[in-house]
Amino acid sequence: MNPWIAIGALTFVAIAIPLSMMGLSSLLRPSVPAQGKRAIYESGEVPTGSTRIRFNIQYYMVALLFVVFDIETVLIFPWTVIYREAVGEVGLLSALAPMLGFIAILVVGLAWAWRKGAVQWVRNTEPENWQVSR
Repeated sequence: MNPWIAIGALTFVAIAIPLSMMGLSSLLRPSVPAQGKRAIYESGEVPTGSTRIRFNIQYYMVALLFVVFDIETVLIFPWTVIYREAVGEVGLLSALAPMLGFIAILVVGLAWAWRKGAVQWVRNTEPENWQVSR
């Protein structure tokens, strides 16, 4: 049997099942048009203000740094499991060199981010619009 037939069948099933579920649910679900369902929020509160809020860029910088070091952790663990047995065969320095190079690149990136102030949390100096004045 040609492997492309299996790939085509799986692709067809992967597309057909979600489309059929959406079609069936659109036929079976109740339709209750109401003005509240067209509102931005359905929490029962009347929305006030704009939905466009300016976020501090620090949130994104911290998230990117977290992803980088999370990936580092995910890569170091399997590397230690694989190279634990290879240390005796190729030598300690040969086994450690690739990971030390990888960690060195990450340390350079962290130093750059630290120098640019990406890891220092700064307070927003703008007045906060969400507080209720009394």
